Amino acid sequence: MKREETTGPDEPELEDGELVDENDEIIGKAFRGSLVVLAGAAALGGVLWFVFGREEEALAPIEVAVEAPRTVEQDLVVPAIPFTDVTRAAGIDFVHENGARGAKLLPETMGGGSAFFDLEGDGDPDLLLTNGRPWPEDVRDGEAPATMALFVNDGRGRFENVTKAAGLALSFYGMGVAVGDVDCDGDPDLFFTAVGTNKLFLNDGNVFHEVEAGVAGSPEDWSTCAAFFDADGDGDLDLYVGNYVRWSRDIDFEIDYRLTGIGRSYGPPVNFGGSHAYFYENDGTGRFEDVSEAAGVRVENPATGDPIGKALGVLPLDADEDGDVDLLVANDTVQNFWFENRGDGTFEEHGSLAGVAFDRNGNSTGAMGIDAGHYRNDDALGFAIGNFANEMTSLYVRQSSGVFADEAIGEGIGAPTRLRLSFGVFFFDADLDGRLDLLSANGHLEDEIQKVQASQSYEQPAQLFWNAGPQARRTFLEVPEDKLGDLTTPVVGRGASYADIDGDGDLDVLLTQTGRRPMLFRNDQTSGHHWLRVQVVGSRCNPDAVGARVLLEANGLRQTRSVMPCRSYLAYVEPTVTFGLGDATSIEALTVRWPDGHERSFQAVPVDGLFRAERE
Repeated sequence: MKREETTGPDEPELEDGELVDENDEIIGKAFRGSLVVLAGAAALGGVLWFVFGREEEALAPIEVAVEAPRTVEQDLVVPAIPFTDVTRAAGIDFVHENGARGAKLLPETMGGGSAFFDLEGDGDPDLLLTNGRPWPEDVRDGEAPATMALFVNDGRGRFENVTKAAGLALSFYGMGVAVGDVDCDGDPDLFFTAVGTNKLFLNDGNVFHEVEAGVAGSPEDWSTCAAFFDADGDGDLDLYVGNYVRWSRDIDFEIDYRLTGIGRSYGPPVNFGGSHAYFYENDGTGRFEDVSEAAGVRVENPATGDPIGKALGVLPLDADEDGDVDLLVANDTVQNFWFENRGDGTFEEHGSLAGVAFDRNGNSTGAMGIDAGHYRNDDALGFAIGNFANEMTSLYVRQSSGVFADEAIGEGIGAPTRLRLSFGVFFFDADLDGRLDLLSANGHLEDEIQKVQASQSYEQPAQLFWNAGPQARRTFLEVPEDKLGDLTTPVVGRGASYADIDGDGDLDVLLTQTGRRPMLFRNDQTSGHHWLRVQVVGSRCNPDAVGARVLLEANGLRQTRSVMPCRSYLAYVEPTVTFGLGDATSIEALTVRWPDGHERSFQAVPVDGLFRAERE
């Protein structure tokens, strides 16, 4: 595959190179417990990385113990899991505005966020979509302002646009969204990240009003991911806000990246400075105090004192199962952060010690979306992180030592994801067989990339990896395009989220695009598998029980789910958790651990329905 390179204004051009594809069949046998290392070859500056990813050359494999091979894949049949595009039929009449008018400014590439949440309290997942806007220099006379969009669900997967009535017909350059009851009045409030100041809207009878609550940040910020969770165990929801790079229009034009043969192009984040995150402590009334420095979420370069972080994804999760919520932050082109909660709402950064800061070669990656799951139905928690083109999706799996190792190659997602540029990723049980599958939303940043690299395209299809279980040689097998239905439609994929929009028990998928319509895909799998959906009833200030853990035992399998709607990329999924049961017609045990540590076991839980788990 021939490549052309990009250069800055004073950078020399490079000769075309060849990229040798990996043989996944060979690599899959050897990787679990071993490392087959591909090291980065010389790349010219940040632009080469940004447009083409990192060139790789083979190194001699490290000799370590290798597990016995598992069952060959010829014995496995990947099931058909078709998805149907129902965007227009469902009433989603929204087009994302990214402001692209030819200036090639970096925020135009990043897309907007989405959230599934129950606005009306009727049990149906409603949908919120964030929006950008034209840059002030490019506003056209008479042009209607681009606004956020809020849609309510009728319970059958049909949506009505209620944006104006809900008070959200407002225009700003929005990015992500976080949903939570911040003022303890029983209804969901909304926090929007933005290029510029962030915004908090309190809910009053399903009408939202912007409030000054100490979380606006700075007009110079570019905030991306955000999450509500109870960091200090006091019952109310605190707020983490990740910032991307130090950016302005002037900085972007000063860097002035160029794509050989095309001209000005979107620039990589490597030549933009990093930014500090924010951490806000809730006082229980919906007012917040900025305690970022005291909380330990500001990471600096020890040599320069400059902020390191370039956050695009955040996942709050009690990863070490000590009763408090930790944070894993996906940073673009710099090390990922693992913030371990000390138990009082302050954090220590241990990404390198935990094994999640860098890839298997010790390099940082173009990390974007993030999710976690017990996809093996055991104690081995796995983190998936979507990366840039020519960087495979990372799959960090906890080892018996407690340290994580990237097992993407051996688990089957390494080679198939390497040429994709992946943003949103999440685990979910697509066919309800009791094993978590993995979905990736893909799409390039440069709309003319195919002119200079035939192996790449601006629009890329999503990928679904079916979990074949412990007897397969590789856990994940990519579902062929002829078994996925409309999900194979090439898109400029950014965020990815899910919810059961039509009440049939399986999970439907939403993919957002930058500068285009989102795509809502109805899950039309016909496996006949049984299922259970669990709605954990929380406390007064945390009604969705964010941070709870649900354990289910059925048919010899023990499954784990966390109530954590913040996951993927700029996305919130529905807080109700879904378990696939396969052929099981009864549940042996269902146990819920609430965020404060209280546990309750439930007996005689019926299958194929929604179960409300309430405290005693």
